[in-house]
Amino acid sequence: MYQYKGEDDTIAAIITPAGSGGVGIVRVSGKDTAGVVSRIFTGKSCGAPSEWRAYSIHYGWIKAEAGDVIDEVLVAWMPGPKSYTCEDVAEISGHGGPAVIRLILNHCLQAGARLAAPGEFTKRAFLNGRIDLAQAEAVLDIITARTEAGVRAVERQLKGDLSVELETLRAMLLGVLGGIEALLNFPEEDTDAGQAGKVVRDMALILTRLDALLSTAPRGRILKEGIRVVICGKPNVGKSSLLNALLRAPRAIVTDVAGTTRDVIEECVNIDGIPVNLVDTAGILVPRDKVEEEAVRRSREAIASADIVLCVLDQSCPLDETDRALIAGISHPRRIMVLNKADLPSGLGHDVFEGSPKVSALRRDGMDELRRAMVRMATGDAAVEARGVLVNDARHAEALQGAKEALQRAKHAALQGDPLEFSAEDIKAAVNALDAITGRHVDADVIDHIFAKFCIGK
Repeated sequence: MYQYKGEDDTIAAIITPAGSGGVGIVRVSGKDTAGVVSRIFTGKSCGAPSEWRAYSIHYGWIKAEAGDVIDEVLVAWMPGPKSYTCEDVAEISGHGGPAVIRLILNHCLQAGARLAAPGEFTKRAFLNGRIDLAQAEAVLDIITARTEAGVRAVERQLKGDLSVELETLRAMLLGVLGGIEALLNFPEEDTDAGQAGKVVRDMALILTRLDALLSTAPRGRILKEGIRVVICGKPNVGKSSLLNALLRAPRAIVTDVAGTTRDVIEECVNIDGIPVNLVDTAGILVPRDKVEEEAVRRSREAIASADIVLCVLDQSCPLDETDRALIAGISHPRRIMVLNKADLPSGLGHDVFEGSPKVSALRRDGMDELRRAMVRMATGDAAVEARGVLVNDARHAEALQGAKEALQRAKHAALQGDPLEFSAEDIKAAVNALDAITGRHVDADVIDHIFAKFCIGK
């Protein structure tokens, strides 16, 4: 069983965001939660925490040792095991000023608690069996979700929908393993041929379900991580204006002077429920000094990491050698040629980019068409919806792929007539791969890495 240093400690942390607010909350969890609270809290008429009714709220004051009142607070009491961590938990709600909420936390620490590590409350919920590892990761994902669709997708994982599907697949794999073991233990039975055929058919069915689950990974990744769209072009074609138009906000400085943008500017916008990271780059040209050389290098670096590249041209001017070099030099597989300044007469002479979006970033004309083109290119015309069970984590997708490959080996060995022990070992490997997602079979360093990504207080 995985253990970590300090798991018996009583821990405390501020669980509300940094900065000023109407309310600030300090959470305390562990065996001595009642003791910590009783040492710093004086209730109006509620007695000691050990006497409180479960899931009750109590009014009173946090006081210093000398008796000075620090803050007027409410304390919510949630004894284990029916709490977030399955331990005794108290949440102290005070005024939301940063100074006063830090004072309350400091008094909790002086009263015997220690400061919680990042994600330690959720780690305890996992280790105490309230949630599995996939659900614990969903806690972080729901905090960082940037669109409503992303929240809805993660809510299903937090509720346990993915875990239920994984447990079903696990039970099916164990059923196949049981069938193989029956064949190995009772080779004299007359049902060998029928049982062997059933084992292969069951493996094929599980592979189909694994493929269906893996097929949701691109959709899940888009909802979770979004897509990275880089805007590039030569100087003064309207890249920054296009960024502002897509954002519907004046984020980038726009002037008539070529080369205003000297660095990469990145902002996020919600397009049809998909988080889209828009990146405005410096104009790509032959650099005249070291600053422009670095700006061009960063622009090309951004293009290389993009999911989609918007290559912007000024359609009011004929193509020149710089345009042609730019078009030839950006061979990104997902490139959209954007013809800007459509409010001006065309200077291209003829439609050399038939079907390319024509926009006026200045007037914000054609933005909806461009947004649709970006989404179509990112999703391959498939609707990105938060329906059903989604795989939205690279770790989960890698483990599912490992389970699939192990099961394919098991099936191939069975069809080839290899010793059934080979198939049995591969099926066990497939089970272990699924268990790595839920945390039933996972390395300690993986657990530590996952929870280290959390903020303190969660």
